[in-house]
Amino acid sequence: MRTSLKNSIAAMLPDLIEWRQDFHRHPELMYDLPRTAGLVAERLRSFGFDEVIEGIGKTGILGVLHGSSGPAASKEKRVLFRADMDALPIEEASGVAYSSTAPGRMHACGHDGHTVMLLGAARHLADTRTFDGTLIFCFQPAEEGQAGAQAMIDDGMLERFPVKGAYALHNWPGMPVGEFGVMRGPAMASADGVFITVQGEGGHAAQPHTTRDPIVAAGHIISSVQTIVSRVVNPFEQAVVSITAINGGDAFNVIPDKVELKCGFRCFSEKVAVTIEEELWRICEKTGEALGVKVTVSRPPLTPYPPTINHPTETEIALDAMRAVAGADKVRDDLKPVMGSEDFAFILRRVPGAYVLLGNGDSAALHNPGYDFDDDAIGHGVAYWSELAARILPK
Repeated sequence: MRTSLKNSIAAMLPDLIEWRQDFHRHPELMYDLPRTAGLVAERLRSFGFDEVIEGIGKTGILGVLHGSSGPAASKEKRVLFRADMDALPIEEASGVAYSSTAPGRMHACGHDGHTVMLLGAARHLADTRTFDGTLIFCFQPAEEGQAGAQAMIDDGMLERFPVKGAYALHNWPGMPVGEFGVMRGPAMASADGVFITVQGEGGHAAQPHTTRDPIVAAGHIISSVQTIVSRVVNPFEQAVVSITAINGGDAFNVIPDKVELKCGFRCFSEKVAVTIEEELWRICEKTGEALGVKVTVSRPPLTPYPPTINHPTETEIALDAMRAVAGADKVRDDLKPVMGSEDFAFILRRVPGAYVLLGNGDSAALHNPGYDFDDDAIGHGVAYWSELAARILPK
């Protein structure tokens, strides 16, 4: 890390740690972020940002910061940096002094840290303007399952501020603090799912011949969907299909009328996702026909997440910035993709970019009641964002 940058960031750390712990005490969920989004907008204005826009994608915030030469004339001189703001509906068990004051809610994925690291970079870059172009700071709601990134896109974010690249940073338990990593190409899996309803004809369990048993049909569906990955998807592709819930019947001597299932599936290719869904629908339809029951497949009221795919050029730019900040020996460029999902994927479908990881030490796992973001990681994240700005938009 360059000495001058390190010193300027170190001077901010007491404030940034205080902000992070304050966000941790007051977690807010999905799009309902009045306090969090309000504080982010207030701080961006206090830094002297050229424009602060609230309410993008319901509660998202965009901060516009021009570099040393003023507003960029084209998207080739504009870049988007993104942090997520929302917490999770989990009861905290970390035991930290600044634990959540909201019952049943906590920052169990480190979005409080992500928000503060990007705020720290915003403050530093607003003071120095050590770049030539325009940075769009995106503070996003509803990453945890309700597609906040897509909501901001639908609200015109990328049309109003077209950019040549987009970048995001996520903390990573198990990786030492101060170390960085990235997956080349596929990084995070898609996340999709369906409801399956098997409608039969119930009756007395002693007279099964008078019924059309939905439980037997559901059993065939459960077994058959396991062949999608093993016999339909190309074995060189990675995918998982899981039946995660089954509900039907409540008595020993009654065959029910209906059985309901939930099925989730993940992969790293949108083409494979289409194959999985088509095969799932075929299995359900043909099983229903074979066993004389009606099987319907429907989507939950949530937007499916596409796979998160890092782009080659932008990944190399991010790696250069990470190496400059941490040193080559503390940067891994060979991380394997994971089956978790990330809604920065919606932005990467529209704009080339890179999604990178920053070590959070030996903390509890993400989405665990005992998790806490490590404040020692804040300075490293701020340094990365600041270095990235200077490399993408050099003066």
